[in-house]
Amino acid sequence: MDRAIFDTVVDEALAELPAVFARQLDNVTIVIEDEPAPELLRSLGMDPRRHTLFGLYQGVPLSARGASFGNALPDTISIFYRPILRACRTPERIRHEVRRTLIHEIGHFFGMDDDEIRRLGY
Repeated sequence: MDRAIFDTVVDEALAELPAVFARQLDNVTIVIEDEPAPELLRSLGMDPRRHTLFGLYQGVPLSARGASFGNALPDTISIFYRPILRACRTPERIRHEVRRTLIHEIGHFFGMDDDEIRRLGY
């Protein structure tokens, strides 16, 4: 799957989000990157030679924002193109993984940890 089609897959996954959640993403930027940088992986305690990421949320979760929170740069959700393509061999599997990864990272935006998100199936 080429990058343009992948970008469309991400856009479609975003469009399928329930409106109640999508409305709250008004100050969240979704970016598609080729690969997570080795420095990023190391900063997360991962070995870049053996590990990778499909997605990453960076920002202040909604659950951690106080009354004085404001005037902040947008939070960012990164979706990593090449790791998903390496792991998924069919367009259907890529679509499934993009949706799953996007929802997982949005869960972090809402303040959920990995265990909570996994219990929900993402």
